[in-house]
Amino acid sequence: MVKFLTLDDVDVKDKIVLVRVDFNSPVDPETKKVLDDTRIKAHGETTIKELAEKGAKVVVLAHQGRKGDPDFIPLKQHAEILGKVLGKPVKFVDDVYGEKAKKAIKELKSGEILVLDNVRNFAGETKEGSPEEHAKSELVQALAPLASIFVNDAFAAAHRAHASIVGFTAVLPSVAGRIMERELKSLSRVLENPEKPCVYVLGGAKADDSLEISKYVLDNKIADYVLTGGVVGHVFLVAKGYNLGAPNMKFLEEKKLMGLVPGIKELMQKHPEKIKVPADVAVEVEKKRKEVLVEKLPVDYPIFDIGTKTVEDYAKIIRSAKSIVVSGPMGVFENKEFIFGTKRIFEEIANSKAFSLAGGGHTIAALQELGLSNKISYVSTAGGALIEFLMGKKLPGVVALEKAASRKL
Repeated sequence: MVKFLTLDDVDVKDKIVLVRVDFNSPVDPETKKVLDDTRIKAHGETTIKELAEKGAKVVVLAHQGRKGDPDFIPLKQHAEILGKVLGKPVKFVDDVYGEKAKKAIKELKSGEILVLDNVRNFAGETKEGSPEEHAKSELVQALAPLASIFVNDAFAAAHRAHASIVGFTAVLPSVAGRIMERELKSLSRVLENPEKPCVYVLGGAKADDSLEISKYVLDNKIADYVLTGGVVGHVFLVAKGYNLGAPNMKFLEEKKLMGLVPGIKELMQKHPEKIKVPADVAVEVEKKRKEVLVEKLPVDYPIFDIGTKTVEDYAKIIRSAKSIVVSGPMGVFENKEFIFGTKRIFEEIANSKAFSLAGGGHTIAALQELGLSNKISYVSTAGGALIEFLMGKKLPGVVALEKAASRKL
Protein backbone atom coordinates (compact mmCIF):
# COMPACT_ATOMS: atom_id res chain seq x y z
CA MET A 1 0.00 0.00 0.00
CA VAL A 2 1.19 3.52 -0.74
CA LYS A 3 2.79 5.10 2.31
CA PHE A 4 1.58 8.68 2.42
CA LEU A 5 -0.34 10.88 4.85
CA THR A 6 -3.80 12.29 4.14
CA LEU A 7 -6.07 15.09 5.38
CA ASP A 8 -7.01 12.78 8.26
CA ASP A 9 -3.48 13.19 9.66
CA VAL A 10 -3.45 16.99 9.97
CA ASP A 11 -5.29 19.72 11.85
CA VAL A 12 -5.91 22.54 9.38
CA LYS A 13 -8.08 24.88 11.48
CA ASP A 14 -6.98 28.52 11.18
CA LYS A 15 -3.87 27.45 9.22
CA ILE A 16 -2.77 28.58 5.78
CA VAL A 17 -2.90 25.46 3.61
CA LEU A 18 -1.35 25.41 0.15
CA VAL A 19 -3.22 22.95 -2.05
CA ARG A 20 -1.94 21.95 -5.49
CA VAL A 21 -4.81 20.79 -7.70
CA ASP A 22 -5.15 19.96 -11.38
CA PHE A 23 -7.59 22.45 -12.89
CA ASN A 24 -6.13 21.98 -16.40
CA SER A 25 -9.25 21.97 -18.61
CA PRO A 26 -10.17 22.01 -22.31
CA VAL A 27 -10.36 25.64 -23.51
CA ASP A 28 -11.99 27.07 -26.66
CA PRO A 29 -9.02 28.46 -28.66
CA GLU A 30 -11.15 31.34 -30.02
CA THR A 31 -13.19 32.53 -27.02
CA LYS A 32 -10.72 31.26 -24.35
CA LYS A 33 -13.71 29.89 -22.42
CA VAL A 34 -13.28 26.78 -20.26
CA LEU A 35 -15.30 24.05 -22.01
CA ASP A 36 -15.39 21.35 -19.33
CA ASP A 37 -15.30 21.86 -15.56
CA THR A 38 -14.98 18.16 -14.56
CA ARG A 39 -11.62 18.56 -12.83
CA ILE A 40 -12.50 21.85 -11.11
CA LYS A 41 -15.67 20.21 -9.78
CA ALA A 42 -13.82 17.09 -8.61
CA HIS A 43 -11.28 19.04 -6.52
CA GLY A 44 -13.87 21.59 -5.38
CA GLU A 45 -16.44 19.13 -4.09
CA THR A 46 -13.86 17.10 -2.17
CA THR A 47 -10.53 18.47 -0.94
CA ILE A 48 -11.13 22.23 -1.24
CA LYS A 49 -14.62 22.02 0.31
CA GLU A 50 -13.34 19.88 3.19
CA LEU A 51 -10.41 22.21 3.91
CA ALA A 52 -12.66 25.30 3.92
CA GLU A 53 -15.26 23.59 6.13
CA LYS A 54 -12.55 22.61 8.59
CA GLY A 55 -11.58 26.28 8.89
CA ALA A 56 -8.39 26.31 6.82
CA LYS A 57 -7.24 29.38 4.93
CA VAL A 58 -7.12 27.68 1.54
CA VAL A 59 -4.60 28.80 -1.10
CA VAL A 60 -5.07 27.03 -4.43
CA LEU A 61 -2.18 26.46 -6.84
CA ALA A 62 -2.91 25.13 -10.33
CA HIS A 63 -1.79 25.28 -13.95
CA GLN A 64 -3.69 25.69 -17.22
CA GLY A 65 -2.15 24.83 -20.58
CA ARG A 66 1.46 25.27 -21.62
CA LYS A 67 3.21 28.61 -22.18
CA GLY A 68 2.75 29.58 -25.81
CA ASP A 69 -0.27 27.29 -26.39
CA PRO A 70 -3.81 28.65 -27.07
CA ASP A 71 -5.08 27.13 -23.79
CA PHE A 72 -2.48 28.96 -21.67
CA ILE A 73 -4.84 31.37 -19.89
CA PRO A 74 -5.19 32.98 -16.43
CA LEU A 75 -7.15 31.11 -13.73
CA LYS A 76 -9.76 33.84 -13.12
CA GLN A 77 -12.47 31.75 -14.87
CA HIS A 78 -11.44 28.65 -12.90
CA ALA A 79 -11.87 30.59 -9.65
CA GLU A 80 -15.36 31.73 -10.76
CA ILE A 81 -16.34 28.15 -11.69
CA LEU A 82 -15.03 26.93 -8.32
CA GLY A 83 -17.17 29.58 -6.60
CA LYS A 84 -20.26 28.28 -8.40
CA VAL A 85 -19.39 24.66 -7.51
CA LEU A 86 -19.02 25.57 -3.81
CA GLY A 87 -21.84 28.10 -3.74
CA LYS A 88 -19.60 30.66 -2.01
CA PRO A 89 -17.24 33.44 -3.07
CA VAL A 90 -13.75 32.38 -4.11
CA LYS A 91 -11.02 35.01 -4.27
CA PHE A 92 -8.60 35.31 -7.19
CA VAL A 93 -5.33 37.22 -7.52
CA ASP A 94 -3.56 37.73 -10.84
CA ASP A 95 -0.18 36.90 -9.32
CA VAL A 96 1.53 33.64 -8.37
CA TYR A 97 4.14 34.44 -5.72
CA GLY A 98 4.81 38.20 -5.84
CA GLU A 99 3.81 40.89 -3.34
CA LYS A 100 0.19 40.90 -4.56
CA ALA A 101 -0.15 37.16 -3.96
CA LYS A 102 1.56 37.33 -0.54
CA LYS A 103 -0.71 40.18 0.57
CA ALA A 104 -3.84 38.29 -0.52
CA ILE A 105 -2.66 35.16 1.34
CA LYS A 106 -1.94 37.09 4.55
CA GLU A 107 -5.40 38.70 4.44
CA LEU A 108 -7.25 35.35 4.23
CA LYS A 109 -9.67 34.49 7.00
CA SER A 110 -10.43 30.95 8.19
CA GLY A 111 -12.70 29.11 5.74
CA GLU A 112 -11.85 31.44 2.86
CA ILE A 113 -10.44 30.25 -0.48
CA LEU A 114 -7.95 32.05 -2.71
CA VAL A 115 -6.93 30.90 -6.19
CA LEU A 116 -3.49 32.10 -7.29
CA ASP A 117 -2.86 32.68 -10.98
CA ASN A 118 -1.53 30.08 -13.43
CA VAL A 119 1.54 28.58 -11.73
CA ARG A 120 3.17 28.12 -15.14
CA ASN A 121 3.66 31.90 -15.23
CA PHE A 122 6.65 31.06 -13.01
CA ALA A 123 9.46 30.33 -15.46
CA GLY A 124 11.03 27.60 -13.30
CA GLU A 125 7.77 25.66 -12.76
CA THR A 126 8.16 23.11 -15.55
CA LYS A 127 11.86 22.44 -15.08
CA GLU A 128 12.23 18.83 -13.89
CA GLY A 129 14.07 18.63 -10.57
CA SER A 130 14.23 17.00 -7.15
CA PRO A 131 12.13 18.29 -4.22
CA GLU A 132 15.32 19.69 -2.67
CA GLU A 133 16.27 21.54 -5.86
CA HIS A 134 12.78 22.98 -6.32
CA ALA A 135 12.63 23.96 -2.64
CA LYS A 136 15.27 26.58 -3.50
CA SER A 137 13.11 28.05 -6.29
CA GLU A 138 11.62 31.55 -6.01
CA LEU A 139 8.12 30.06 -5.97
CA VAL A 140 8.70 27.80 -2.96
CA GLN A 141 10.93 30.33 -1.16
CA ALA A 142 8.18 32.97 -1.46
CA LEU A 143 5.12 30.88 -0.54
CA ALA A 144 6.31 28.16 1.85
CA PRO A 145 7.13 30.52 4.77
CA LEU A 146 3.50 31.75 4.71
CA ALA A 147 1.94 28.26 4.89
CA SER A 148 1.70 25.56 7.56
CA ILE A 149 0.75 22.57 5.39
CA PHE A 150 1.05 21.50 1.75
CA VAL A 151 -1.64 19.31 0.20
CA ASN A 152 -0.99 17.64 -3.16
CA ASP A 153 -4.29 16.72 -4.79
CA ALA A 154 -3.01 16.79 -8.38
CA PHE A 155 -2.63 13.11 -9.22
CA ALA A 156 -3.12 13.96 -12.91
CA ALA A 157 0.10 16.02 -12.78
CA ALA A 158 2.02 13.75 -10.35
CA HIS A 159 4.13 12.28 -13.16
CA ARG A 160 5.89 15.65 -13.49
CA ALA A 161 8.75 16.60 -11.15
CA HIS A 162 7.67 20.26 -11.33
CA ALA A 163 8.27 22.96 -8.70
CA SER A 164 4.68 23.21 -7.40
CA ILE A 165 4.27 19.41 -7.37
CA VAL A 166 7.39 18.40 -5.44
CA GLY A 167 9.12 21.55 -4.13
CA PHE A 168 6.91 22.25 -1.11
CA THR A 169 7.19 18.64 0.14
CA ALA A 170 10.82 19.25 1.11
CA VAL A 171 10.02 22.14 3.45
CA LEU A 172 6.41 21.73 4.66
CA PRO A 173 4.39 18.95 6.31
CA SER A 174 2.83 17.40 3.20
CA VAL A 175 -0.23 15.20 2.70
CA ALA A 176 -2.36 13.81 -0.13
CA GLY A 177 -5.70 15.45 -0.90
CA ARG A 178 -8.83 13.34 -1.36
CA ILE A 179 -8.54 13.00 -5.17
CA MET A 180 -4.88 11.95 -4.91
CA GLU A 181 -5.74 9.52 -2.10
CA ARG A 182 -8.68 8.02 -4.03
CA GLU A 183 -6.67 7.61 -7.24
CA LEU A 184 -3.76 5.92 -5.48
CA LYS A 185 -5.93 3.57 -3.44
CA SER A 186 -7.98 2.55 -6.50
CA LEU A 187 -4.89 2.06 -8.66
CA SER A 188 -3.22 0.00 -5.96
CA ARG A 189 -6.24 -2.32 -6.06
CA VAL A 190 -5.54 -3.21 -9.69
CA LEU A 191 -1.75 -3.08 -9.65
CA GLU A 192 -0.42 -4.26 -6.31
CA ASN A 193 -2.58 -7.21 -5.43
CA PRO A 194 -5.54 -7.42 -7.79
CA GLU A 195 -8.29 -9.96 -7.27
CA LYS A 196 -7.94 -12.67 -9.89
CA PRO A 197 -8.68 -13.17 -12.71
CA CYS A 198 -7.50 -9.67 -13.60
CA VAL A 199 -8.25 -8.41 -17.11
CA TYR A 200 -6.74 -5.39 -18.88
CA VAL A 201 -8.73 -4.01 -21.83
CA LEU A 202 -6.47 -1.81 -23.99
CA GLY A 203 -7.92 0.15 -26.88
CA GLY A 204 -8.06 3.67 -28.25
CA ALA A 205 -6.02 5.45 -30.89
CA LYS A 206 -2.94 6.06 -28.73
CA ALA A 207 -1.14 2.75 -28.99
CA ASP A 208 2.34 4.00 -28.03
CA ASP A 209 2.09 2.81 -24.41
CA SER A 210 0.27 -0.47 -25.05
CA LEU A 211 3.41 -2.60 -25.28
CA GLU A 212 4.94 -1.20 -22.09
CA ILE A 213 1.70 -1.60 -20.10
CA SER A 214 1.10 -5.15 -21.41
CA LYS A 215 4.69 -6.13 -20.69
CA TYR A 216 4.59 -4.77 -17.14
CA VAL A 217 1.25 -6.34 -16.16
CA LEU A 218 1.98 -9.72 -17.77
CA ASP A 219 5.64 -10.11 -16.74
CA ASN A 220 4.74 -9.17 -13.16
CA LYS A 221 1.76 -11.55 -13.11
CA ILE A 222 -0.65 -8.66 -12.46
CA ALA A 223 -2.96 -9.36 -15.42
CA ASP A 224 -4.27 -12.76 -16.48
CA TYR A 225 -5.47 -11.45 -19.84
CA VAL A 226 -4.87 -8.42 -22.06
CA LEU A 227 -7.73 -7.82 -24.53
CA THR A 228 -6.91 -5.47 -27.41
CA GLY A 229 -9.12 -3.26 -29.56
CA GLY A 230 -9.01 0.07 -31.37
CA VAL A 231 -5.67 1.00 -32.92
CA VAL A 232 -3.96 -1.04 -30.18
CA GLY A 233 -5.73 -4.10 -31.62
CA HIS A 234 -4.48 -3.22 -35.12
CA VAL A 235 -0.83 -3.13 -34.00
CA PHE A 236 -1.21 -6.42 -32.11
CA LEU A 237 -2.83 -8.05 -35.18
CA VAL A 238 0.14 -6.96 -37.31
CA ALA A 239 2.49 -8.43 -34.68
CA LYS A 240 0.54 -11.68 -35.06
CA GLY A 241 1.38 -11.69 -38.77
CA TYR A 242 -1.76 -10.18 -40.32
CA ASN A 243 -1.64 -7.70 -43.19
CA LEU A 244 -4.53 -5.29 -42.49
CA GLY A 245 -4.63 -3.83 -46.00
CA ALA A 246 -3.18 -0.66 -47.53
CA PRO A 247 -5.19 2.09 -45.74
CA ASN A 248 -4.69 0.54 -42.30
CA MET A 249 -1.00 -0.30 -42.72
CA LYS A 250 -0.39 3.23 -44.03
CA PHE A 251 -2.13 4.66 -40.95
CA LEU A 252 0.12 2.64 -38.59
CA GLU A 253 3.23 3.74 -40.56
CA GLU A 254 2.19 7.41 -40.37
CA LYS A 255 1.55 7.16 -36.63
CA LYS A 256 5.01 5.57 -36.23
CA LEU A 257 3.51 2.53 -34.51
CA MET A 258 5.21 -0.19 -36.57
CA GLY A 259 8.26 0.09 -34.32
CA LEU A 260 6.22 -1.59 -31.55
CA VAL A 261 5.70 -4.78 -33.59
CA PRO A 262 8.94 -6.66 -32.74
CA GLY A 263 8.45 -6.08 -28.99
CA ILE A 264 4.80 -7.20 -29.15
CA LYS A 265 5.80 -10.34 -31.11
CA GLU A 266 8.29 -11.22 -28.39
CA LEU A 267 5.69 -10.63 -25.66
CA MET A 268 3.15 -12.81 -27.50
CA GLN A 269 5.67 -15.66 -27.67
CA LYS A 270 6.27 -15.31 -23.94
CA HIS A 271 2.57 -15.17 -23.00
CA PRO A 272 0.78 -16.94 -25.89
CA GLU A 273 -2.51 -17.57 -24.07
CA LYS A 274 -2.81 -14.25 -22.29
CA ILE A 275 -2.88 -11.69 -25.11
CA LYS A 276 -6.12 -11.62 -27.11
CA VAL A 277 -6.45 -9.94 -30.51
CA PRO A 278 -9.67 -9.38 -32.48
CA ALA A 279 -11.11 -12.40 -34.33
CA ASP A 280 -13.05 -10.09 -36.63
CA VAL A 281 -13.13 -6.38 -37.43
CA ALA A 282 -15.64 -3.89 -38.81
CA VAL A 283 -14.69 -1.81 -41.85
CA GLU A 284 -16.38 1.16 -43.48
CA VAL A 285 -17.75 0.42 -46.95
CA GLU A 286 -19.66 3.35 -48.49
CA LYS A 287 -20.35 4.83 -45.03
CA LYS A 288 -21.77 1.50 -43.80
CA ARG A 289 -20.44 -1.09 -41.34
CA LYS A 290 -19.23 -4.43 -42.73
CA GLU A 291 -17.71 -7.14 -40.57
CA VAL A 292 -14.72 -9.15 -41.79
CA LEU A 293 -13.03 -12.18 -40.17
CA VAL A 294 -9.32 -11.56 -39.63
CA GLU A 295 -8.60 -14.67 -41.78
CA LYS A 296 -10.08 -12.72 -44.70
CA LEU A 297 -7.67 -9.79 -44.29
CA PRO A 298 -6.21 -7.70 -45.98
CA VAL A 299 -9.02 -5.23 -46.80
CA ASP A 300 -8.99 -2.05 -48.88
CA TYR A 301 -11.21 -0.23 -46.37
CA PRO A 302 -10.39 1.46 -43.06
CA ILE A 303 -10.94 -0.69 -39.94
CA PHE A 304 -13.09 1.22 -37.44
CA ASP A 305 -14.24 -1.33 -34.84
CA ILE A 306 -14.02 -4.88 -33.53
CA GLY A 307 -16.63 -7.36 -34.80
CA THR A 308 -19.39 -9.46 -33.20
CA LYS A 309 -17.26 -12.59 -32.72
CA THR A 310 -14.55 -10.59 -30.91
CA VAL A 311 -17.20 -9.05 -28.64
CA GLU A 312 -18.47 -12.54 -27.74
CA ASP A 313 -14.95 -13.88 -27.08
CA TYR A 314 -13.99 -10.87 -24.94
CA ALA A 315 -17.33 -10.86 -23.07
CA LYS A 316 -16.70 -14.43 -21.81
CA ILE A 317 -13.34 -13.41 -20.35
CA ILE A 318 -14.77 -10.20 -18.82
CA ARG A 319 -17.61 -12.12 -17.16
CA SER A 320 -15.13 -14.32 -15.30
CA ALA A 321 -12.99 -11.38 -14.13
CA LYS A 322 -12.66 -10.11 -10.55
CA SER A 323 -10.62 -7.00 -11.49
CA ILE A 324 -10.81 -5.05 -14.76
CA VAL A 325 -8.79 -2.11 -16.06
CA VAL A 326 -10.05 -0.41 -19.22
CA SER A 327 -8.06 2.20 -21.11
CA GLY A 328 -9.36 3.17 -24.52
CA PRO A 329 -12.48 2.46 -26.62
CA MET A 330 -12.70 -0.52 -29.02
CA GLY A 331 -13.25 1.58 -32.14
CA VAL A 332 -14.37 4.91 -33.58
CA PHE A 333 -17.27 5.22 -31.12
CA GLU A 334 -17.99 8.82 -32.22
CA ASN A 335 -19.43 7.32 -35.43
CA LYS A 336 -22.77 5.61 -34.66
CA GLU A 337 -22.02 2.81 -37.17
CA PHE A 338 -18.94 1.88 -35.16
CA ILE A 339 -19.98 2.34 -31.53
CA PHE A 340 -21.06 -1.33 -31.32
CA GLY A 341 -17.76 -2.85 -30.04
CA THR A 342 -17.17 -0.14 -27.44
CA LYS A 343 -20.81 -0.22 -26.31
CA ARG A 344 -20.94 -4.00 -25.86
CA ILE A 345 -17.56 -4.33 -24.13
CA PHE A 346 -18.15 -1.32 -21.85
CA GLU A 347 -21.61 -2.68 -20.96
CA GLU A 348 -20.07 -6.04 -20.01
CA ILE A 349 -17.56 -4.23 -17.76
CA ALA A 350 -20.29 -2.03 -16.25
CA ASN A 351 -22.50 -5.05 -15.49
CA SER A 352 -19.65 -7.09 -14.07
CA LYS A 353 -19.36 -7.69 -10.32
CA ALA A 354 -15.59 -7.12 -10.64
CA PHE A 355 -13.75 -4.05 -9.33
CA SER A 356 -13.44 -1.95 -12.49
CA LEU A 357 -11.14 0.98 -13.15
CA ALA A 358 -11.41 3.15 -16.26
CA GLY A 359 -9.13 5.96 -17.38
CA GLY A 360 -8.14 8.16 -20.30
CA GLY A 361 -10.02 10.99 -22.00
CA HIS A 362 -11.68 8.94 -24.76
CA THR A 363 -12.62 6.15 -22.35
CA ILE A 364 -14.37 8.66 -20.07
CA ALA A 365 -16.08 10.35 -23.05
CA ALA A 366 -17.38 6.98 -24.31
CA LEU A 367 -18.61 5.95 -20.85
CA GLN A 368 -20.45 9.27 -20.48
CA GLU A 369 -22.01 8.99 -23.92
CA LEU A 370 -23.21 5.47 -23.12
CA GLY A 371 -24.46 6.52 -19.67
CA LEU A 372 -22.24 3.95 -17.93
CA SER A 373 -19.85 6.10 -15.86
CA ASN A 374 -21.65 5.49 -12.56
CA LYS A 375 -21.51 1.71 -13.08
CA ILE A 376 -17.71 1.65 -13.15
CA SER A 377 -16.12 1.21 -9.69
CA TYR A 378 -13.58 3.98 -10.27
CA VAL A 379 -13.13 6.43 -13.14
CA SER A 380 -9.69 8.05 -13.11
CA THR A 381 -9.48 11.64 -14.35
CA ALA A 382 -5.74 11.34 -14.98
CA GLY A 383 -4.16 10.86 -18.40
CA GLY A 384 -0.38 10.61 -18.55
CA ALA A 385 -0.02 9.96 -14.82
CA LEU A 386 -2.39 6.99 -15.01
CA ILE A 387 -0.53 5.49 -17.99
CA GLU A 388 2.85 5.86 -16.26
CA PHE A 389 1.45 4.31 -13.08
CA LEU A 390 0.08 1.35 -15.11
CA MET A 391 3.55 0.92 -16.62
CA GLY A 392 4.92 0.49 -13.12
CA LYS A 393 6.76 3.81 -13.12
CA LYS A 394 7.28 5.83 -9.95
CA LEU A 395 5.47 9.17 -10.06
CA PRO A 396 7.63 12.03 -8.69
CA GLY A 397 4.64 13.69 -6.98
CA VAL A 398 3.77 10.47 -5.14
CA VAL A 399 7.39 9.66 -4.23
CA ALA A 400 7.73 13.18 -2.78
CA LEU A 401 4.64 12.65 -0.58
CA GLU A 402 5.95 9.29 0.64
CA LYS A 403 9.32 10.87 1.46
CA ALA A 404 7.56 13.67 3.37
CA ALA A 405 5.47 11.10 5.28
CA SER A 406 8.61 9.24 6.34
CA ARG A 407 9.83 12.44 8.03
CA LYS A 408 6.52 12.51 9.97
CA LEU A 409 4.71 15.74 10.74
